[in-house]
Amino acid sequence: MTNKPTADEPNQTAVPQDEYVAADDAIVGKAFKWSLLVIVAIGLIIAVIVFALRKPEGPPPVEIDPIAAPRTVEAEAVPPSVTFTDITNAAGIEFVHTSGATGDKLMPETMGSGVAFLDYDNDGDQDLFFVNATHWPEANATDQPTMALYANDGKGQFTNVTTNAGLNVSLYGCGVAVADYDADGWTDLFISAVGENKLLRNVEGTFTDVTANANVAGDANEWGSSAGFFDYNNDGHLDLFVANYIRWSREIDFAVDFKLVGVGRAYGPPMNFEGTFPYLYKNNGDGTFTDVSTDAGLHVTNPATGGPVAKGLGVSPIDIDRDGWIDVMLANDTVQNFLFHNKGDGTFEEAGDIFGLAYDREGKATGAMGIDAGHYRNNDDVGFFIGNFANEMTSVYVSQGDPTLYSDEAIVEGIGATSRSMLTFGLFLFDYDLDGRLDLLQVNGHLEEEINQVQPSQHYEQPAQLYWNCGPDHRKCFVPVATESAGDLAKPIVGRGSAYADIDADGDLDVIFTQPGRRPLLLRNDQNLGHHWLRVKLTGKSPNRDAIGAWIEFETDKGLQRRQVMPTRSYLSQSERTVTFGLGSSDTIDTLTITWPDGSTKEMKNVKSDQLLNVTQD
Repeated sequence: MTNKPTADEPNQTAVPQDEYVAADDAIVGKAFKWSLLVIVAIGLIIAVIVFALRKPEGPPPVEIDPIAAPRTVEAEAVPPSVTFTDITNAAGIEFVHTSGATGDKLMPETMGSGVAFLDYDNDGDQDLFFVNATHWPEANATDQPTMALYANDGKGQFTNVTTNAGLNVSLYGCGVAVADYDADGWTDLFISAVGENKLLRNVEGTFTDVTANANVAGDANEWGSSAGFFDYNNDGHLDLFVANYIRWSREIDFAVDFKLVGVGRAYGPPMNFEGTFPYLYKNNGDGTFTDVSTDAGLHVTNPATGGPVAKGLGVSPIDIDRDGWIDVMLANDTVQNFLFHNKGDGTFEEAGDIFGLAYDREGKATGAMGIDAGHYRNNDDVGFFIGNFANEMTSVYVSQGDPTLYSDEAIVEGIGATSRSMLTFGLFLFDYDLDGRLDLLQVNGHLEEEINQVQPSQHYEQPAQLYWNCGPDHRKCFVPVATESAGDLAKPIVGRGSAYADIDADGDLDVIFTQPGRRPLLLRNDQNLGHHWLRVKLTGKSPNRDAIGAWIEFETDKGLQRRQVMPTRSYLSQSERTVTFGLGSSDTIDTLTITWPDGSTKEMKNVKSDQLLNVTQD
C-alpha cells in the first residue's frame, strides 16, 4: 500500500527506494572523489614539508671574492758587471807551492797553505807572504822549499824579497798570522805547521826566528792550522790563538788507509783521526808567551772517551755581543763548531751549542773549513759564514735579534742551494763593488785528484763563487754572480787559502787564492761602477799599535756599516788590516765613530770619500 501525505505534511513527490539509493551513492562518490583529491593534495604538501624539514644541510654558500689585480712578482736582483783579471804573471808572482806529494796520499799534502797581505816594510802598501810546505824526510830531496815574500811597489807590481828579508825558512807550513806583537812598529809573522810552529820577528824589514825564546813552537806532534793575534784579556798586549787540526802522523795516516772504490788509496775526510786542543798563548809583554789553553777553558773533551773534540781549521775572533771582550769561533771539520765565549775573567765558555752555532740546520756537524763573520745586513745582526765539504751547503749563522741566539739561514739568504755542490775552503766577506754592502767570495776545490771517476758531479778543480749582496729590499739577500760575468774569477782551480787587499791603491779590493802544489791566483778587481769608497787605517796606543779589535762604524743611506779591525779570516790566511768601506753614491760620511780596543771612542765629522784615512789614537 502506498502512503499518502497527510494535511500536516508538505506535498512532495515520492521517490522509489532504489532510485534514492543510487542517487545518494553518486553524490557520495563524487564527494569522496573530491575529498580524496584534497587528501592526496594535502598529503603531498605535508610530504614536501616533511622532506624539506628533514633534508640534510648542504655545503655553505660559496663566497666569491672580488677579482684581485694580478700580484706583482719581484724581479730577481741583477748583480753589477764587475770583472776580476788574472795578473799573477804580470804582477811578478812566480811562487809555486810545494805539497811534498809523491803518491802516498798523505793528508797534509791536499790541505794546502795560507797567504797573507801585510805591509812588512812600512812603505804604506800591501805586500804578499806565501806559506810553503816542504818535502817529507822520506823523499830524500836535495832542494829545500822555503816561504816566499813579495814586496809591492804600490801599483800592484811585486818583487821577490824572500832572501833579503831573511825568510828562507823551510818547514811544513800551513797557516799564517800577522801582527806587531812586540809593539816596535814592525809587523811580525807567525807560521803554523805540521810539527813545530815558527814566530818570526820583524826587525826593520828583516825577519828573525824567535820561536824558542817566545815559547810558541807547540808540540812537535801537532798539526797547526789557522791562527790569529788579538787581545783576549784586555791588557793591551796581542795574544796568539792557534787552531790544531787532527792527531796525525805518517803511520796513523797509513793505518786509517782511506780508499775510494776504483781509485785505491786517496785523500779523505778526518772522521777516523783523533781530535786535538787549540793553543792560546798569553803575551807577557816582554817578547815571551805563556800557554794558558787549559786554564782558559779551551780543552774541550769528549765525555765518552775523555779525548779532545776539536778538529779546527778556521778561526774567527770577534766580539759578537759587544761587551768589550773578544770571543772566538772555531770551525771544526766533521765535529761540532765551537764558540769560545769570553767571560771577561781570563777564561772562555764553550757555548757553540747554546748559541746555535755548533751544527747545521738539520742538527748535523759539517766538514767545516774557512770562516768569516760580519754585519752583512747593515744592522746589528752578526753573520758567521763557514765553508763546508762537498754536498754540504755553506753555513750562514745569523743572530736572531739577540747576539747569543743564531740560526742557519743559508737557504733563505740565497746561498744554500748553489753552494751545496762545491767543496769550499777559503771564504770571506768584502764589498767588491763598493755599494755599501758586504758580499761573499768562496774558494773551492776537492781533496782528491781522481774524485770525478767515482763521483761524476765532483771535480778536483772548481771555480770560485761570488755572491752579490743585494740588500734587504729583495726576497733573498745574496745573488750568485754568473761565472761568465766575473772574468778570471771563474777559472777552475784547487782553491785553498784566500785573502784580499787593495794592491794598486785604486780603492777597491783585489784577491788572491792559493793552491796545493801549484801557483797562486792573484786577481785584480777591475770594477768601474763610479761608487765612492773610504779606506781607514788605525794606529792604536802601544802595545796594541795595530788597533786589532777596534770597531769602525757610521750610517749612510744603506744603513749601518760596522767593521772590526781583524786580519784573521778565511782559511789559513790573513787579509789586510786596513778597512775598506764602499759608499755607493754617498760622497760624505756625516759622523764616523771609532771604538778603540780599550773602549775609548773617537768621532769624526764630515769625512770625505775616496781617500785613505789614517787615524791615530789620542
